[in-house]
Amino acid sequence: MSRVCIQSGDFDAGAEMSALRAADGGVGAVVAFVGTVREHGSGAAVSAMELEHYPGMTEAAIEAMVDEAFTRFDIRAARVIHRVGLLQARDQIVLVLVTGAHRGAAFQACEFLMDYLKTQAPFWKKEHGPDGAHWVDARVADDEALARWGIQGGNAR
Repeated sequence: MSRVCIQSGDFDAGAEMSALRAADGGVGAVVAFVGTVREHGSGAAVSAMELEHYPGMTEAAIEAMVDEAFTRFDIRAARVIHRVGLLQARDQIVLVLVTGAHRGAAFQACEFLMDYLKTQAPFWKKEHGPDGAHWVDARVADDEALARWGIQGGNAR
């Protein structure tokens, strides 16, 4: 099982969690984050979101951040699945799973990975709604969340 997967199809969070835990009897905690397409973004209705990436580069960048999570936190395993393509409102976008012997490190590593994904992973998002489509800009709050880990985002406008 690879640690990072970029795919257009949906994922089964429960099956992914079971697979990640199955091989390791030392797991005492599993932390999962599932991100979904909101029906409202930037103050407007959203019917769909389109996600683009650079194949190969995106996976390598996320793999590097998973490596960093292992350096920073006492975790046993991590898995990131991120969808691309056209997704409808309420569809799943991202799954981050982290296992650890104890919950504290697993929670921290999961938050660290999500803060990275929101600001640094090379994805481009376009929201579709009744007034047309527009690209989603990075938010200052996302850069601030990343800064708590000692990483400068600088992507927000």
